Amino acid sequence: MNTTFLSGKEIASLLDMKEVIRAVEDAFLNLGSGKAKMPPKIYLSLDEGDFRAMPAAIPGAAGVKWVNVHPHNPAQGLPTVMATLIYNDPATGYPLAVMDASLMTAYRTGAASAIASKYLARKNISSLGLIGAGRQAVTQCLAHMELFDIKIVKVFDSSGKAIEKFIDLFPQYPVEASSLEEAVACDIVCTVTPSREPFLKPEWIMPGTHINAVGADAPGKEELYPELLRRSKVVVDDLEQAQHSGEINVPIKNGLYQTDNIYATLAEIVSGKRAGRASDGEITIFDSTGIAIEDIAVAKLLYEKTKISNDYLTLDFTG
Repeated sequence: MNTTFLSGKEIASLLDMKEVIRAVEDAFLNLGSGKAKMPPKIYLSLDEGDFRAMPAAIPGAAGVKWVNVHPHNPAQGLPTVMATLIYNDPATGYPLAVMDASLMTAYRTGAASAIASKYLARKNISSLGLIGAGRQAVTQCLAHMELFDIKIVKVFDSSGKAIEKFIDLFPQYPVEASSLEEAVACDIVCTVTPSREPFLKPEWIMPGTHINAVGADAPGKEELYPELLRRSKVVVDDLEQAQHSGEINVPIKNGLYQTDNIYATLAEIVSGKRAGRASDGEITIFDSTGIAIEDIAVAKLLYEKTKISNDYLTLDFTG
């Protein structure tokens, strides 16, 4: 057996958002049905940044993603977030592939939010608000455009240049710069910032809004005021991860929110164990920390695509 090595450029050529959404939704279905295994994300914190180990197994696939977050990397010409994924044969453990997982991470995160919106947003939505205009905002936009007939995308970022760059990426979409208040007035709102202070005020949120809270992916991060959580239906991707590093982590630590208030996991909703939105007026929130089944599902998809040709570097890794 040989191991396939996939660079970032090769991953980019293989990724298709529609396929990624389908793979990630199947992963949540498998998790909700008890057909997937996934221990909680493991953190290794250093002075310069942190590392996260994310193992999981789904039917026919297993592996682990090793991802770092180093905030000062851009000054050295490196991305803040980088990731490598080892994809294994679950029957033998053989490493079938080693993949750059940085762009894969962004795609599966956008896909997970769009899937949450599919089950939790109102029907006939027409507007998408993006708070933050970085890489994660790009894939949030791509994924939601696959699933919804969105008439307007409103983007807010503290950097005007970031907004301009984002708009230039999507000449085919109705994207416009907006204020924070205008962006959060949309039908679906995605928060994708590194904030450690809440900024999304409850009084700004209209009844019936669905929010994908994506930016809080490590202890201490927080984008939404706790009062907004308390008055909303909150769905998490993984209960333990969310308590440790999701949007709810700071409010729980400060005694302002309790795990008993969480409505369900997304896997429970996708698998039909819990209902999604109950009325047009309720506010729904998806607390997205990013879970390993998403990565392994996409890795399986991409690995299967590489088997169509012999265009990729392979070697006998154990020989």
